[in-house]
Amino acid sequence: MHGYIPFPNISPELFSISFGGLTFALRWYALAYIAGMMIGWRLVLHAIATPRLWAGSAPMTAEQVERLLTWVIIGVILGGRLGFVLFYQPGYYLSHPLEVLMVWQGGMSFHGGFMGVVVASYLFFRSERIPLLPAADLLAIAAPPGLLLGRIANFINAELWGRPTDMPWAVAFPGDAAQYCPDVVGVCARHPSQIYEAGLEGLLLGGALLWLVYRRNWLRHPGQVMGLFFAGYGAARFFVEFFRQPDAQFQSIGNPLGLAFHLGGYGLTMGQTLSLPMIIVGLVLIWWARRDKA
Repeated sequence: MHGYIPFPNISPELFSISFGGLTFALRWYALAYIAGMMIGWRLVLHAIATPRLWAGSAPMTAEQVERLLTWVIIGVILGGRLGFVLFYQPGYYLSHPLEVLMVWQGGMSFHGGFMGVVVASYLFFRSERIPLLPAADLLAIAAPPGLLLGRIANFINAELWGRPTDMPWAVAFPGDAAQYCPDVVGVCARHPSQIYEAGLEGLLLGGALLWLVYRRNWLRHPGQVMGLFFAGYGAARFFVEFFRQPDAQFQSIGNPLGLAFHLGGYGLTMGQTLSLPMIIVGLVLIWWARRDKA
């Protein structure tokens, strides 16, 4: 076993308060959700307050953005939980239906949360008569901060770790991470795939979107920014899945829809399978938004 980095001793709880036999704990993961949404909200407000970014007027007012935030929060929670139940553990929750509502026990899916936001936002845009593609572009620039902070929180929680490796930056995660290394002698060190995702989905994708919005005026062609977010996130997640330990119930592709995909003899993980449609939709959106410039 080559050198590795010991997992830092960071508690998943930022702090906890006990009162009258009840305990309230603020976890890093919850803080990441809250902070990510607040940062995204401020990015959207700044964009709609910058007239030069738009071919005409901004698609929403500041008051509408505040109301949209409530819809997004509901969409993330419901979609993330239902996505985890349907995509990852349908058999278990079919046998334990009451546990579907127990979100405090953990279990959220990004792809499910993403679909929840799409549905909730679509309903809001329709009810407020807001143009769909320009508003969707605003959501795209708001998402990366949440992805960045959420993946860092996954690292702090020592969850969603990577595959075993002998790279010098490998991390020896505590707990269940060791039981999937039956052939490893000594310490089982893994790719810090959460950090890979934070860098690609949060910093790199988020920075590229902001640069294109503020330097290349991509908001003037509705659909481009959302298209790049779709394609960029899908590509980043597809790539990182080569280094991320597949979920225990999906060590290979067999998924609840009975689909089976293979790439060069490599069975795709559930994360890769769900990311492929995002890449395709994203590329189509970019083509659609730029077709009048050809």
